[in-house]
Amino acid sequence: MNQTTRFRLNAGTVIVASLFAVPHFAVAETTATQSAEEQKAGTLKVKKLEVVSTTPLPSIGLPLEQVPANIQVVKGEDMRNQGSLTIADYMNQNLAGVNVNDTQNNPFQPDINFRGYSASPLLGTPQGLSVFVDGVRVNEPFGDVVSWDLIPMNAIQGMSLIPGSNPLFGLNTLGGAISIQTKSGRTNPGGAVEAYTGSWGRKAASAEYGGVSKDGSVDYFFSANSFTEDGWRKYSPTDVRQVFGKVGWQNETTQINLSYTGADNDMIGNGLTPSNMLRTLGRDTILTRPDQTKNTMSMLNLNGAHWFNDDVMLSGNAYYRHAKTKTLNGDGNDDVDEADYQADCSGATDPETACGGALNRSTSKKNSYGFTTQLTFNQDWLQKKNQFIVGMGYDHSKTRFSQSTEFGNLTDSRSVTGLGLFSDEAAVSLTGKTKTWSVFATDTLSLNEFWHLTGSARYNHTKVENTDHLIPTGEESLSGNHSFNRINPAVGITFTPTRDLTVYGSYNEGSRAPTAIELGCANPAQPCKLPNAMAGDPPLKQVVAKTYEAGLRGNLTQDVRWNASVYRAQNTDDIQFIYANSTGLGYFDNVGKTRRMGLDTGLSGRVGAFDWNVGYSYIKATYESDFSIANEVNTSAVNDAIQVRKGDNMVGIPRHQLKFRGQYSITPNWVVGTNIVTFSDQYARGNENNQDEGEGAKIGGYTIVNLDTRYNIGKGWSVFAKAINVFDREYSNGGMIGETFFGANGAYLGGDDERASLRSPGAPRAGWIGVRWEFGGAKPSVADAN
Repeated sequence: MNQTTRFRLNAGTVIVASLFAVPHFAVAETTATQSAEEQKAGTLKVKKLEVVSTTPLPSIGLPLEQVPANIQVVKGEDMRNQGSLTIADYMNQNLAGVNVNDTQNNPFQPDINFRGYSASPLLGTPQGLSVFVDGVRVNEPFGDVVSWDLIPMNAIQGMSLIPGSNPLFGLNTLGGAISIQTKSGRTNPGGAVEAYTGSWGRKAASAEYGGVSKDGSVDYFFSANSFTEDGWRKYSPTDVRQVFGKVGWQNETTQINLSYTGADNDMIGNGLTPSNMLRTLGRDTILTRPDQTKNTMSMLNLNGAHWFNDDVMLSGNAYYRHAKTKTLNGDGNDDVDEADYQADCSGATDPETACGGALNRSTSKKNSYGFTTQLTFNQDWLQKKNQFIVGMGYDHSKTRFSQSTEFGNLTDSRSVTGLGLFSDEAAVSLTGKTKTWSVFATDTLSLNEFWHLTGSARYNHTKVENTDHLIPTGEESLSGNHSFNRINPAVGITFTPTRDLTVYGSYNEGSRAPTAIELGCANPAQPCKLPNAMAGDPPLKQVVAKTYEAGLRGNLTQDVRWNASVYRAQNTDDIQFIYANSTGLGYFDNVGKTRRMGLDTGLSGRVGAFDWNVGYSYIKATYESDFSIANEVNTSAVNDAIQVRKGDNMVGIPRHQLKFRGQYSITPNWVVGTNIVTFSDQYARGNENNQDEGEGAKIGGYTIVNLDTRYNIGKGWSVFAKAINVFDREYSNGGMIGETFFGANGAYLGGDDERASLRSPGAPRAGWIGVRWEFGGAKPSVADAN
């Protein structure tokens, strides 16, 4: 996280305006201590000031007390010290309002939910969070999904979770934004090598090194990761390879950074399994296999900032990103006919009705590029302190998507052996292009030293163009052009009567344009097996979110901080993936209004050698419009459909969550920590009307305890260990009501299907131990470290 720091002495206060080359809401703190020599020399006393940037690009920054939002900030070091495998792992254990659904059941492919909004790698999950890495939005253009495995953990300097539908963070910021900042040679000089091993055949190693040239103008940082494991469930291996590099140059007024991120990953997560199979065959059993995702990615990001004078700054970035995703899913054949079924269908006249298995393949080749630039003016207006930011951006993406279904035979282990016989109806060859222009502005006016008023707006123009290479024209063609335009406003105010109390309130709007795959899979008469058949679909409307929030934050003592916030967010024309008759089949649709309202509270502090924080969140997520869903397995279904009513609870979102983190320094070199998380029950997918009375209508709540420890041996060497689910609690954090072609013992039912309570089982007790060596490099300054 390269930065240029400028100081201004004013009334005994040092104001730090950190020019981050990344989207940054993290706290930049000055030191409040002075040596006796400094006091004798008449040096001005330094007060603590927290400065944040309020856009995805670097800016002069605002004092945190002027920002009308409850921003949760995480240091990369904290994630490493807790042994967090992914961003989702840390967020689920520590951040208010966050829960995870392991629908795919791979550690690198979780669904992250924040205040009832999701960021998921799975098509079909309604996306509502935007994710930025060094100012670049990394939601994939084909579905707004997020591939968490493409973000290297040991390259992360910090992360911020910004709540609400903040228009400054662009499209898909319906419920919040996740802003990730990467390391640089200035923030992380020296090197480190780390390796660990343990349960499930997991073996991981990482290395990093950074530094600054002798004249201080050039800095560099490089890192690499390797991860492999067999997985705790059967037939679920994962291999992840990641690299990151950054080179920067700066002088007193200008800063430039060029970074590269690369990944080559092979992940198998075999997804949901009927609960009766889990009980009979064990919680490590799977339904069908394989369910494989291969991701490769290369991304270049050039960003910079330039001060024209002490009060005017230009910043911007430009990026190019190429990613490729290949999936291979072994499933039961939904079209098999019980009367025509053949255990060996290689000679069948009609394999579509005779074969019990199907191999669904897809390939997505994604190229995207764009730029954003902005000007920041930190100049008084009407003799009052004022900061004004104006900017523009352009993003272009092109995705070439292809899909096929091959019929096959099922084996005794429920894998599928392909026969070279393909479905003509399932074949797809589609190119989707998306172009978005945006213009944005924000202004913060200090009415006096206590009151600060902020107004913002962003205009987005998005064009989505689909080209069907198999059926270029006609009713069944996927070809089509769609345009979406909207101005999203925001307003907020903060009141700081004392240094230890801030009161704030805000209203903001955000929007999300339907993606190429949503526009291509929106016909209830032709449900899709994602990603699959997308013909003859009606257009969708863009989603608009309107969020009200009010809160307080402050200090009870020098060592105890607290915060509390309430919010109400309502989506109009919300897009949901509606599951239809069979497992995996469904369609996208505007379901009218949905609402999330709730409460986040937090308390943190230190008592001697013990650091602690506790947080409670209440989330009430409901459908606010009546609509019908095709569903023949829900016990309340009438004519193979269920009726969702206004006020019904949304699925997959626990109403209550409680989180505790405690960390005790037994000695200066030995630290022991624990995380305790509790989530209440949630409704399963397929029970959107909350009326199902069969097994699996709800997913039970649970409490999980994790432990971690690290010991500093000396000379840069340390050892660490982590244990998860210490009490070996059996639980599930996701699921749905669906159908299965398999009995409780895993035997194929010969083409007959039955209702199933499908579950995403949580990982059992496990542990790992590792060693780390840090070498070279001076400690970063306070300004660089923050």
